Amino acid sequence: MAQILAPSSQWQMRIAKNSAPACPMTAKMWSSLVLKQNKKGIAKSSAKFRVFALKSENSTINRMEDLLNLDLTPYTDKFIAEYIWIGGSGIDLRSKSRTISKPIEHPSELPKWNYDGSSTGQAPGEDSEAIFKDPFRGGNNILVMCDTYTPQGEPIPTNKRHRAAEIFSNKKVIDEVPWFGIEQEYTLLQTNVKWPLGWPVGGYPGPQGPYYCGAGADKSFGRDISDAHYKACLYAGINISGTNGEVMPGQWEYQVGPSVGIDAGDHIWISRYILEFRAALYVSIIYETGMFWNSLNQRLRITEQAGVVLSLDPKPIEGDWNGAGCHTNYSTKTMREEGGFEAIKKAILNLSLRHKDHISAYGEGNERRLTGKHETASIDTFSWGVANRGCSIRVGRETEKQGKGYLEDRRPASNMDPYIVTSLLAETTILYEPTLEAEALAAQKLSMNV
Repeated sequence: MAQILAPSSQWQMRIAKNSAPACPMTAKMWSSLVLKQNKKGIAKSSAKFRVFALKSENSTINRMEDLLNLDLTPYTDKFIAEYIWIGGSGIDLRSKSRTISKPIEHPSELPKWNYDGSSTGQAPGEDSEAIFKDPFRGGNNILVMCDTYTPQGEPIPTNKRHRAAEIFSNKKVIDEVPWFGIEQEYTLLQTNVKWPLGWPVGGYPGPQGPYYCGAGADKSFGRDISDAHYKACLYAGINISGTNGEVMPGQWEYQVGPSVGIDAGDHIWISRYILEFRAALYVSIIYETGMFWNSLNQRLRITEQAGVVLSLDPKPIEGDWNGAGCHTNYSTKTMREEGGFEAIKKAILNLSLRHKDHISAYGEGNERRLTGKHETASIDTFSWGVANRGCSIRVGRETEKQGKGYLEDRRPASNMDPYIVTSLLAETTILYEPTLEAEALAAQKLSMNV
């Protein structure tokens, strides 16, 4: 069934009519990510292979790579818009490309576009909501984050952005200027065995401890992928603010924000798209199955289609290993002003009253992560504390000292939908009004003087 993708009022960049050619992800810039071919010791396979696009030892770029890096801006005003939307599962991303014939000044100028909803687990259409520069095609080409609608103009069930936009359009929410800083954790898996990058196949590395923000080939696995993603996000216009290796080896984190309102969700989704579907393309040693270069370190078997496998599973490895979350730092204008700590405590009180509502919306499989161990709180019990990583809500020591600042919701899983999490935080802390009785009981339970 046909669906509709349509542009909206959100805007992240402008396309200048005579903008300078830009194609940052050239072969030269990615040279540190592409390993030179070792002619000796190639393992052969009976598998059928597609066209290879490998860089030779003398740095000659073949025709395939020439075409991938071709800058169209000197020859035509036309450019490519990559329409991106969230698929039927609610966490998968889909995209398709469209030629745009003239420069645009606003997302509403982009045409709506149908797609086959029956093939994405959805019902009918797309609407463009936010636009970013395309770090892979360069030039005037763009990435377009879309909403999805039926032909009748109704948001389809997986369109969580529509409801979030309604909340962020509420005057009370607008007046509070909600800021979000989201810490997206993810795990890199080896392609064929779905085991973390850097881990011996079927085995385990040394215990956690030296890997968090670690340096060295025996501690940091996948740094080139993290750095490539970092630069691609900066070029695209995503408000990425940092990155680091995580506690479990093969696991990384990047931070997006501070972002206001709906922008937080747009930026996280596009950053995930770049990480999962695009960044690995230029890192690729292209093969289908069963073939690899012996000179290639086993930690970097990267395919054309997906590179190493990106996992947003909240607990990819069972046992004494940290899970993967998406901690969400949050503040309102009142929290950031003098005396804001009282507003923070009031927000925490409201969050405690809706704990089950939040947990049910904070990601699939989160019960395997929120066990009360490995820097998490129990999924069944709401808690808060100052500088306590084992709580549901953590308040920084500096926030307590200054009497204003922000809170950190540590409950969201790495696979959470940022539209749901950010809008729910705003709804619960700004729009939700509990009864005085419920408020008093919650304050007593949390030992708060509000």
